[in-house]
Amino acid sequence: MDQKRDYYEVLGVAKTATPEELKKAYRKLAIKYHPDKNPGDKAAEEKFKEAAEAYDVLSDAEKRKRYDQFGHAMGPQGFQGGEGFGGFGGFSSGGMSMEDIFEAFGDIFGGHRGFGNFGSATGSRRAQPRQRRGDDLRITLKLSLEDIAKGVHKNLKLKRFDKCDHCNGTGAKDGTSFTTCPTCNGTGVVERTQQTLFGPQRAATVCPTCNGEGRIIKEKCSYCNGTGVEQKEQVVSFDIPAGVTNGMVLTVKGKGNAPMHGGVNGDLLVVVEELAHPELVRDGNDVIYNLMLDFPTASLGGQVEVPTITGRARLKIAPGTQPGKILRLRGKGLPSYEGYGTGDELVNVMVYVPEKLTDEEKKIIEQLKDKPDMQPSDETKKSIFSRLRHIFD
Repeated sequence: MDQKRDYYEVLGVAKTATPEELKKAYRKLAIKYHPDKNPGDKAAEEKFKEAAEAYDVLSDAEKRKRYDQFGHAMGPQGFQGGEGFGGFGGFSSGGMSMEDIFEAFGDIFGGHRGFGNFGSATGSRRAQPRQRRGDDLRITLKLSLEDIAKGVHKNLKLKRFDKCDHCNGTGAKDGTSFTTCPTCNGTGVVERTQQTLFGPQRAATVCPTCNGEGRIIKEKCSYCNGTGVEQKEQVVSFDIPAGVTNGMVLTVKGKGNAPMHGGVNGDLLVVVEELAHPELVRDGNDVIYNLMLDFPTASLGGQVEVPTITGRARLKIAPGTQPGKILRLRGKGLPSYEGYGTGDELVNVMVYVPEKLTDEEKKIIEQLKDKPDMQPSDETKKSIFSRLRHIFD
């Protein structure tokens, strides 16, 4: 499908749908478009995959939050340089196999996996052992506005489980001390008849004794005690793209823990924590600076220096500048994470009123107080009140 449909629309649920409602809606669609019920129907197969993709995202609280915020532009599908980040979505319907769907949502299908011989009580289904996957690691990374503005490369020293070097992750002594599994005779699967959504099916399921490996450890590796993993301190390198936001979770693929007895590593989940800037306040891709002017400069005009993310900038103050006026420094904000340009720096003008005055200063102000130009006109009052109302609204 060239144009992705809204995931809530795909499942036919409201945006407030509960996890149970999502699961019920997905199960209904999965049964309707199941390839066993629609043999050779490519359109039904695509709808089956589309529903799986929608459920994958909406059934995960974190992915759903990102989807609600960004829609299908949840993030790039990968980055160049470093280890790279994966996309926020779990998969795309175009790249996911049917076996992947049954692996991911086996609980919904009652353990049923694979295809062929729909409706046949004697149909046989061949199971494939599920590849082991290690646990994800989760860290919080503190970033300044300067880091966020330009992106940053990080080298972090982490403790994580990696495969044992002495047994190559197998858990067996010298990586060779195995014996054939007596339950499955080395095939990795056992056959049994099970009840599915489509009637009784003869299914080949993963052997519970050897977990589909076809062999069991005869003598454990003494270094890892048969687990196949050992804790190591390693340096992980990756790039943080410019424009990330506070609370965003980025994924470094394959840099989590290794699983026991071999398989694929989990991921490293990097949670962004944005550090407060001493002078600037972030507002989306814009930054705000509150400029306190003295009364003479606000009245007569002049030049001032203001801080920016990358340094300082000179700013011209026009004579008669009023409190609440917003001055804009274009392009001095933060780049968009999605690559849609750069924000601005908004300078909010405030005017300082002296709290203490000498007798001489009081005398000068008294002389000015009744001058015609020292009193605000009705038009000026309306303008200032309008700006203040906008701020408080």
